[in-house]
Amino acid sequence: MSTILIVEDNEKNMKLARDVLQSKGYATLEAVTGEEGVRMVTEKKPDLVLMDIQLPGINGIEALRQVRADPACARIPIVAFTASVTSADRSEISEAGFDGFIGKPINLKEFLATVQRVLETGRE
Repeated sequence: MSTILIVEDNEKNMKLARDVLQSKGYATLEAVTGEEGVRMVTEKKPDLVLMDIQLPGINGIEALRQVRADPACARIPIVAFTASVTSADRSEISEAGFDGFIGKPINLKEFLATVQRVLETGRE
């Protein structure tokens, strides 16, 4: 069973992602700040991270950089999970080095397909 860390500060988005993933048999971990997300990645080493961009404390892009700087965690796939969906936002997210992108509000079919694809290949 794959373990997925959800880093999300919006309670409704967290619940939706958690419920959908758990209903498909994934184990989930949760963090609500960028700092907590980085700490959980280094401690728990999940199979996949869904990272919001707009977070309290450090944002998702800075959290990604900190995780990538740790050799023990650098290869863990991290997917941007965000409402920042303009072409400029997507460009910045892509350039930052995320392994995929899931826009909010989520489309359940695309959400699950992206999660499965990244878990299988390491990238979207």
